[in-house]
Amino acid sequence: MIKIAIDAMGGDFGPEPIVDGLVAALRSNTNFTAIAVGKKDELLNLIPSNFLSRVEILDTHDVISMTDSATDALKRKDSTIYKAIELVKNKEADAVVSAGHSGASMSLATLRIGRIKGISRPAIATLMPTSENQNTLVLDVGANVDCDAKNLYEFAVMGQVYAQDVLKRDEPIVGLLSNGEEKSKGNEVTKEAYKLMRNIPNFAGNVEGSDIFKGNVDVVVCDGFIGNILLKTAEGVADTIGAIIKKNLKRSLISIAGAVLMRKVFKNLKVRVDYAEYGGAPLLGVKAPVIIAHGKSNAKAVKNAIFQAITAASSNLNYNIEDRINKYNQ
Repeated sequence: MIKIAIDAMGGDFGPEPIVDGLVAALRSNTNFTAIAVGKKDELLNLIPSNFLSRVEILDTHDVISMTDSATDALKRKDSTIYKAIELVKNKEADAVVSAGHSGASMSLATLRIGRIKGISRPAIATLMPTSENQNTLVLDVGANVDCDAKNLYEFAVMGQVYAQDVLKRDEPIVGLLSNGEEKSKGNEVTKEAYKLMRNIPNFAGNVEGSDIFKGNVDVVVCDGFIGNILLKTAEGVADTIGAIIKKNLKRSLISIAGAVLMRKVFKNLKVRVDYAEYGGAPLLGVKAPVIIAHGKSNAKAVKNAIFQAITAASSNLNYNIEDRINKYNQ
């Protein structure tokens, strides 16, 4: 049975939404157990007694705050995220989920769990909504500000394997984010990365930012600097569109009547752009599944992050990434 380690104290709103999400996941899926890492007295008050048989509590009181440096986490061995990562390192858990300090999670996972053989740097991947029925996987969105061509090539391989093994896409198409579709476009790093990626099956070449939201490809590769800006810009645009729609609907009775008819459409739009629907972002390239959830995660987001961790831990993701890298490098 899959066992998931949960950093139960790391989110912006304390342990309550994290435990609520854990309980919701336990209620929906009977095929996993959990180790909640945090203040035992607080956690016990939040977990219903009928779920205590499936939740072990590892008592610790140190929490890495969002204002702490990521390097501090390496020294604070009694912190919740350190202990949660150690559970996976020591094979006492199969995956870890944290809504806490993302830099601390990345640093500890890379140094304590270790990288997959053949991978130079791990990358954070996230799903972006499209006009089609499926989303686009984008990586890296924040783990690596500066990347070389080899890093981008490895991200492409990892993203393609994740799309196959976890998202269940058949022969996923990979694109390299650039400022034009022509292979002559891009900076020196992306031009070199393009040459390396030509050996990857279903490589579509360069794609532009708009292609991400059209669903033209399954996986889009970029460095973490660009990817993080892209992610936050997309979140801002989604919020702005929602605000504009609400503002304009209030201007007339006709608009209000139309809003009633369009309620289902708006509801579906909200679902497509709501990060809670996806749960969290996997850190690809480390030897065990690590899911980094949003600091403001509600119970629904935590539940879906746990489901992501279960799916990844149940797959051959890491083995297939290593195998694919070896195959392409021959």
